[in-house]
Amino acid sequence: MKKVLCIGEALIDFIAENQGSDLSKATVFTKKAGGAPANVACAIAKLGGRSSFVGSVGNDPFGAFLLDILTKSGVDVSLVQRSESFTSLAFVSLAEDGERDFIFSRGADQELAYQSGIKAYFPGNMVHLGAATALLGGKLEKAYGHYFFDALTEGAFISFDPNYREDLWKKNEKTFIKKCMPFIEKAHLCKFSLEEAQLLSGKEDLADVCRVLHDVGARIICVTLGPEGTFLSTANGQYQVPTVKITPVDTTGAGDAYIGCLLYQLASFEKLDAIFDNDQPLLEMVRTANKAGAITATRYGAIESLPGQEQLQAFK
Repeated sequence: MKKVLCIGEALIDFIAENQGSDLSKATVFTKKAGGAPANVACAIAKLGGRSSFVGSVGNDPFGAFLLDILTKSGVDVSLVQRSESFTSLAFVSLAEDGERDFIFSRGADQELAYQSGIKAYFPGNMVHLGAATALLGGKLEKAYGHYFFDALTEGAFISFDPNYREDLWKKNEKTFIKKCMPFIEKAHLCKFSLEEAQLLSGKEDLADVCRVLHDVGARIICVTLGPEGTFLSTANGQYQVPTVKITPVDTTGAGDAYIGCLLYQLASFEKLDAIFDNDQPLLEMVRTANKAGAITATRYGAIESLPGQEQLQAFK
């Protein structure tokens, strides 16, 4: 099975309790491990796959907590860097339908330094690039760009998730769009929320959205639609793939569970090029990934809500 190297941020989610969607009224917060690429690495490992996390956490108790959670989930943390900056934090509010709002306090995640030796892991493996904080400048963005170039030159299968967070871009969507385009152009697989897909394409209708993003270069496009499942678009066709019905509690990490499950399944292919020729195996993988995302949304917190194989197989 191929290894998936997940590059980006790990951070602490402080989830506000019992306040609806208004952080200004929150008085009680629960500490959870988070950060989209870290969540994806855990999703893959908890299903029995092989994953490494490449990122930076603080040399503080929060950083130690994150490394402990990743290790217990089965993730290889040997490539994680420790920084004297504080571990990055996100304060999260939850609406009644489980949807989230974020406010970020960034620290160690932006201190990731490029290490040329990591590209030795790329040939024959997969690289997942989660961009929640990675395109905001500084050392992290430089390292992220280097690893993207290495993944291209070393022939890795590349997955990209823009992980758009409005609070981080402060109405600067045009810059976000511009910075995402090189990754969309070269990625084998792109996973978007509906909001992200429409923002990046400038279109509303899903067929038009995917046409624009395919024209940019994306080969496989998955647009996650919450209770409506996934809109899958390839060179061969477009499909609405339904999901199981649930009552959402916390959607934090549901998209990461989804892409993690999809990458876990893809990692079992000896020759990934075959996935572009026939959509039927991919459709089945997306159905399973939908289920993984749904399971995660039924509990609080991202990583502890990610399913293992037994839970995934039992969930109907």
